[in-house]
Amino acid sequence: MDPLEAVREEIRRAADPADAVFLQRYFKTERGEYAEGDRFLGVRVPAVRRIARAHDELTVEDCARLLRSELHEERLLALLLLVRRYERGDDTARDGIYRTYLESTARIDNWDLVDTSAAQIVGAHLANRDRAPLRRLAQSESLWERRIAIIATAHFIKANDFAWTLRVAALLLNDRHDLIHKAVGWSLTVMGPTGGRGKKKVEKKA
Repeated sequence: MDPLEAVREEIRRAADPADAVFLQRYFKTERGEYAEGDRFLGVRVPAVRRIARAHDELTVEDCARLLRSELHEERLLALLLLVRRYERGDDTARDGIYRTYLESTARIDNWDLVDTSAAQIVGAHLANRDRAPLRRLAQSESLWERRIAIIATAHFIKANDFAWTLRVAALLLNDRHDLIHKAVGWSLTVMGPTGGRGKKKVEKKA
């Protein structure tokens, strides 16, 4: 069996219809809500993480296909796999994963998807590069790209590097969405009133 189809079968076997109902409500998927139309199988995050750890054979192309899925858990699985591949990859592989990520932001469309991947891929990739892409993301019309911008800076906070967190927070100061307010507030809180404790706090949240 094709590895991608095998992992899709595995994630479906882990599904719980009762959990699917709960997750649909929890992640605000009703009409007019921020995740309108998103679909859940009913697989909890620890189970998705276990599946990700067992399927490192999936390629970046496989992950890109999973990211196009209508099913939330398949998109989460794709992102967890990309994070694992990014952490273990060489510079060429990391460049490809970073590009795939930014080309796929329309499918990284809920707060949990952003929060499990933005710092680990976008933040990590820009740590020693020009960070101007964060400005574009912060000024995007997409709620999720704006959240990616601020959450990505968690990678810098771990190194007690706060400049871009403050820059992105300033760009998002007048944002109207509660999910942006919460992300900015968390980031500023992690920095602390005087800085210097960022790494410990970020690791505790993760």
